Amino acid sequence: MSKLFINGADFMNMVLSGASILKANVEQINSLNVFPVPDGDTGTNMNMTLTSGIEYIQSKSSDHIGEMSAAFSKGLLMGARGNSGVILSQLFRGFTKAVHDLEKIDTVQFAKALQQGVDTAYQAVVKPIEGTILTVAKESAKHAIYISHQTDHIIPLLEELIGEAKNSLARTPDLLPVLKQAGVVDSGGQGLVYVYEGFLATLKGEFDHNSEMISSSSSKVVISKPKPAQSSIETEDITHFYDMEFFIHLSKEIQFDESLVREELAKIGDSIVLIPDDEFVKVHVHSNSPGDVLNLTIRYGELTRLHIQNMRDQHREIVEEEPGKIQIPAHDETTSIINEDETLFTKNTEAKAFGMVTVSSGGGISDVFASIGVDHVLYGGQTMNPSTEDLINAVRSIHAEHVFILPNNSNIILAAQQAKELIEDKEVIVIPSKTIPQGMVAALALQSTNSSDENEKLMNQAIKEVQSGSITIAVRDSQMNQLSIKEGEYLGIHENQIVTASRDIVDTAKHLLQEMIDSDSEMLTIFSGESANTSQTNSFIQYIEEEYPDVEIEVIDGGQPIYDYIFSVE
Repeated sequence: MSKLFINGADFMNMVLSGASILKANVEQINSLNVFPVPDGDTGTNMNMTLTSGIEYIQSKSSDHIGEMSAAFSKGLLMGARGNSGVILSQLFRGFTKAVHDLEKIDTVQFAKALQQGVDTAYQAVVKPIEGTILTVAKESAKHAIYISHQTDHIIPLLEELIGEAKNSLARTPDLLPVLKQAGVVDSGGQGLVYVYEGFLATLKGEFDHNSEMISSSSSKVVISKPKPAQSSIETEDITHFYDMEFFIHLSKEIQFDESLVREELAKIGDSIVLIPDDEFVKVHVHSNSPGDVLNLTIRYGELTRLHIQNMRDQHREIVEEEPGKIQIPAHDETTSIINEDETLFTKNTEAKAFGMVTVSSGGGISDVFASIGVDHVLYGGQTMNPSTEDLINAVRSIHAEHVFILPNNSNIILAAQQAKELIEDKEVIVIPSKTIPQGMVAALALQSTNSSDENEKLMNQAIKEVQSGSITIAVRDSQMNQLSIKEGEYLGIHENQIVTASRDIVDTAKHLLQEMIDSDSEMLTIFSGESANTSQTNSFIQYIEEEYPDVEIEVIDGGQPIYDYIFSVE
């Protein structure tokens, strides 16, 4: 089969098949993800990121590759989860910049677009690490540029691209020692190879899109649920009680006037958020006149994803403590009403100085974050990362001039930084917390009387002064840090480094705590997970009381999955 160009329809079919092949191999990709612990989620993150991209591209129908690529890139950007998802979104963001004005592309243009994607991804990562998806993308794009000058045919070019991507993937253990220790290749790089293989399969007619269409994922990040509390406001105090959220698919015939729309919406509502982005505008407004809102905005294009809720009804259900509806008290005098659809409103109209968004897993841990002043808690962690869009929505939900994001996981930091770059109407500061204990001490360090710069310094200093440890179960055999780890063993992890492993959880905890506690330690906090039992916890406490009598101990039922225990030493 001879093919000299790729147009918009081709591109959509390519990404559909690429996403489908990756989806079929999610568990295999996850099994390769051994850093920092043998408990990966790279495949899950890449799959959810691609699913978001598919949702966007399927909303369009065009033979113009620039238009279709832009839709796909937008979806990836908003749905990016974890480091692998963010990097994937940046690869296609750069690709889109290169083909933006083109209806179709040849081999040379395709290869150059891949290279621009690599350049964009490297710029997005503060400290690029070789031996990862970045390396596979870089080396295969470089080879594609060379081959593009040797052939005018797309399929041979893709075959060469995939061949070099596989060769590069095979070399990743030589660049990243942890991969060689575990005897695996890079998981993100493997995911990218699957995507490229999907590209080739559809162009060779080997993929049936009628039977393999990608459907929207039913998984979503939800706000964690602290214990319900009595509402501090009356239902009648909700003056604009229809909460409206939708997208405008902009018409090419009418110029969108953002300032005018804001002005007109302000006459009939409040809590107005407009997020223009090329062909779409995200709209959020509270109003008593939903019809007027729709009539005002529909003149600019087709309205999609409409979501309208009566917040007075929601409030009545909250007060009655109906299951699934909760209230989270926020510090100062601002009250947020939140349900499972993440609908919320803010009572005060005057923005406070500081707000905080954090990521947590486990109801008990989330309760603690809420009690120390965190405004918005997103559910997430090692195997379920919030997307860039989740973080953006969380930040926008807080009525504050400056908002701090506490990721509490190294795999969420890139998505948080990407969310920061996309928010322009308030200052967003990402504190690079990598663990739950780091997030908690950072949140406690925030002082309302300080400037944002002063608070950023205090919070960054705080995360350096706490030691974090955790216990989880190995999901595969591996060799790490000179430890021979067997599937099913308990792993003791100190600051993201595995320091001990054994079949006995109590012995693992003792060895881990010996690494964490020293003569300067004053406080140990134990967060017990959903799989923990009281007998084990009591054994830890007894051991600490005997070996470290000067250390104060606090035990909290964290309820977190994956990690049987999380330890914080200060």
